Amino acid sequence: MHEVGGGRDADNVSMTKSSARWLPGQLGWLWLTALAIALDQITKHMVVARFDLFERLEVLPFFNLTLAYNTGAAFSFLAEAGGWQRWFFTLVALGASALILVWLARLRDERLQGAGLALILAGALGNLYDRIVLGHVVDFLDFHWAGWHFPAFNLADTAITIGAGLIILDMILGGRGRHER
Repeated sequence: MHEVGGGRDADNVSMTKSSARWLPGQLGWLWLTALAIALDQITKHMVVARFDLFERLEVLPFFNLTLAYNTGAAFSFLAEAGGWQRWFFTLVALGASALILVWLARLRDERLQGAGLALILAGALGNLYDRIVLGHVVDFLDFHWAGWHFPAFNLADTAITIGAGLIILDMILGGRGRHER
């Protein structure tokens, strides 16, 4: 016998509402991933079509557009390692992407974490595409000051950095960036 307003039927309705809210909320962050990947790939394609390797266009006194290829990781780490690093970093990106998808699936109402993970995923997949298809990552954003150049990077790297920043911000705020029920 079921109690009015409680019991098994109420639990099923509650679980159905919770599941319906959970699925779109978590999958909803993937639009941000898709947008960031699209912007990353479009900008890389535009730079590759317009620039020769290492050609520079001064945009601001401290910023150039340039074309550079990176066969390594961040800051060209292991770029001269002989080729094995391409497949190593491919495996790292695939593993990280799988972990991020699992993490996203387990989130409830953590907006900052969700957005951060979506951006990190976009960066990982954007650079993964370059590694698999081109054999190197296309970098083109060149910031410099007083003759010193920060290593060139791209929008995928920017997405990773912003995403990590959002996750750190969520930790600092103690989860206050969560959706109110």
